[in-house]
Amino acid sequence: MVDLIGQYQKIQSEIDKAVLDVMHSAAFINGPDVKGFQAELEKYLGAKHVIPCANGTDALQIAMMALDFQPGDEVITADFTYVATTEVIALLKLKPVLVDVNPETFTIDPKAIEAAITPKTKAIVPVHLFGQCADMDAIMDIAQRHHLYVLEDTAQAIGANYKLKSGEIKKAGTIGTVGCTSFFPSKNLGCYGDGGALYTNDDQLAKKIRMIANHGQSVQYYHDEIGVNSRLDSIQAAILRIKLRHLDEYAAARQYVADYYDKAFANHPKIVTPVRFPSSDHVFHQYTLVLKGADRNKLREYLAELEIPAMIYYPVPLHLQKAYRDPRYKEGSFPVTEWLCANVISLPIHTEMTDEVLKLITSKVLEFMKHN
Repeated sequence: MVDLIGQYQKIQSEIDKAVLDVMHSAAFINGPDVKGFQAELEKYLGAKHVIPCANGTDALQIAMMALDFQPGDEVITADFTYVATTEVIALLKLKPVLVDVNPETFTIDPKAIEAAITPKTKAIVPVHLFGQCADMDAIMDIAQRHHLYVLEDTAQAIGANYKLKSGEIKKAGTIGTVGCTSFFPSKNLGCYGDGGALYTNDDQLAKKIRMIANHGQSVQYYHDEIGVNSRLDSIQAAILRIKLRHLDEYAAARQYVADYYDKAFANHPKIVTPVRFPSSDHVFHQYTLVLKGADRNKLREYLAELEIPAMIYYPVPLHLQKAYRDPRYKEGSFPVTEWLCANVISLPIHTEMTDEVLKLITSKVLEFMKHN
């Protein structure tokens, strides 16, 4: 699904030098590369504060801790997403409130958000799924009217631009109260291990986030908050500094692949290609099809026999996961999410794909559809 070896080979000399420089300096924790990456990502995003951390799940947890959410507080998020988004809500003894998604963009449905708000609601966590932003104009309007925080989960959409109704263009994750991202290796901006970051324009919130991520201290051995130990190490920061310089180039390569797929599958009666939300760029962390009247599992098996990978994101909705069973929700509670979980399939999309490979993949998918 992702050719990390091919991507590395193109920038190997830069990466190797950056890693060896850290090794020679022995500044493995909070070294100059961490500070350099922080400053460069702030500039790229147009964010006042970037706080690196150990991974994207930690980023979400630290954000909720910094906003002083208390056990029993409700946090609204999408049912159609990776478990990490809901995991941290439950871990902090908050109450996950799941809502359905837009059937075209796969992102959280603002109307469903509004219907789910109660006096206990503290925040909305929109997930910018598969590479494009949720409807942030509508979400921010709801948040402002109901005095709610907005925590953007932008792990899959770093670098995407969003055009607000005011005409202002902002990067994914810089619109709400705080943005949270992951640098997992397969992400559009991925390191060679684990990594994450938070970003915000709120000075006081940034100060508190930094403290919480560093054992609750701003001065060594003086702990003003209950914190965690969540750091981006210097080697990963050095790698990310190199890869950040290529991020827009990577997005363009992914968009080229998506355009190729779009044209190949255009108007096919059994294939629905990804809908592009007019206000947001799509940086295509995943290229996800919805199948109509075709056996998804058989297609995946057929492609696997040809050594063409395909993935299902996500086969089981969060409300039907054993760990998140809730008497409020049952099968049928979120029809769009359940329909997507039964009908989506993602094809390979990454920065190293050639027309030859794309022709092979698309021809085999179409060949399968012709006979099934």
